[in-house]
Amino acid sequence: MTSSSTLPTASRRGSGARDQALRRRARQVVPGGMFGHLDVERTHLPANFPQFYETAHDATVRDVDGNEYVDLMCSWGPVLLGYAHPVVEAAARRQAEIGDINNGPSPRMVELAELLVATVAHADWAVFGKNGTDATTGCCTIARAATGRTKILRATTSYHGSNPPFTPILSGVTPEDRANLVEFAYNDLASLETAAAPHEGNIAAVIVTPFFHDGFGDLAPVDPAFATGVRAFCDRIDAVLILDEVRTGFRLDVRGSWEPLGVRPDLSAFSKAIANGHPLSAITGTDALRDAAAGVYLTGSFWAQAVPMAAAIATLTELVRVDGVSRMRVLGERLTTGLNRIAADAGVPLVVSGVPAMPKIRFENDPELRLANEFCGIALEHGAFLHPWHNWFLSAAHTEENIDVALTAAAIGADAVRTVI
Repeated sequence: MTSSSTLPTASRRGSGARDQALRRRARQVVPGGMFGHLDVERTHLPANFPQFYETAHDATVRDVDGNEYVDLMCSWGPVLLGYAHPVVEAAARRQAEIGDINNGPSPRMVELAELLVATVAHADWAVFGKNGTDATTGCCTIARAATGRTKILRATTSYHGSNPPFTPILSGVTPEDRANLVEFAYNDLASLETAAAPHEGNIAAVIVTPFFHDGFGDLAPVDPAFATGVRAFCDRIDAVLILDEVRTGFRLDVRGSWEPLGVRPDLSAFSKAIANGHPLSAITGTDALRDAAAGVYLTGSFWAQAVPMAAAIATLTELVRVDGVSRMRVLGERLTTGLNRIAADAGVPLVVSGVPAMPKIRFENDPELRLANEFCGIALEHGAFLHPWHNWFLSAAHTEENIDVALTAAAIGADAVRTVI
């Protein structure tokens, strides 16, 4: 593959003809041509963003027209150690050679559960699924089974999955689907108390993300007093505290993202990065919820698949070995410091928010993303895949050189924004 120091520039880019041809073919056999968050045509992305990709390695991706980019999305979060990581892929291949889907799980399920219990500070047990929605849905089901209650409290607009209670797109969703969802403002304990008051005695759980990472707005760190207060609130009313770690899991702290705050949840939902791109999710929980978890029906034909579990064991082991969390934090700080410097030098109203390993950008007074799309579209032409409205993701495979390539592309994008403000 092309090295990250010689990534395509605007004068050496492929035409995009193959990508466009695949889009036309897809429209004939896939409703809309693409679906969900990966649809580049219906999710407010720049017109030059590719829809289809051919290869990926370390911290770079290559589209079907041969253009390569330093990637700051990591496949929307699943890639933690880098694309095609040799240790992870070797573990996956070894497992595939002896068995993947069978009449029951392989020993890897027990080994992975043991590893999660040894790694995640609050975990006394673990169960597995395939994606983040499986995990958050399972957490809510376990909480209801344990408490005999129905209401789930969540922060307004926080994303906890694509199922009807949580999806941000309401097409096909009924009022009954959302009837047991109660909303409060993130980082606002008074709002939580107010929202809960009409449902006294019927609150099963509070589900919350480790920091506020909603789309289309600034990200916000958790107020430690809020985290502590949510824990105390759940203890007082005997409700379950669910920490949705689907995006954050193993990027901020391998023990749990709120562990540095001294706050432990009752249940955590993990997915995305747990197996470095292999399809897997997990719920971890405390002994107090063990019987409830054993009593609910959590299952799927592929949920005991052995290859992703082998990949997860390798991923978590390698992450700890190389201290990947610290690496992502340091490189993220290099990236965010550079972005802020670029904004100041160019005189553009770029706002950078979030945590270093998961930053996000927006431009002031840009509700239709005109400036953000200009910025990211130009950066793409110069070899960096930056997203205009979703948080980005760092991986342990990123290098200082990768970050500098991205910052060089971002500086060109900022200059372009300055000319259109």
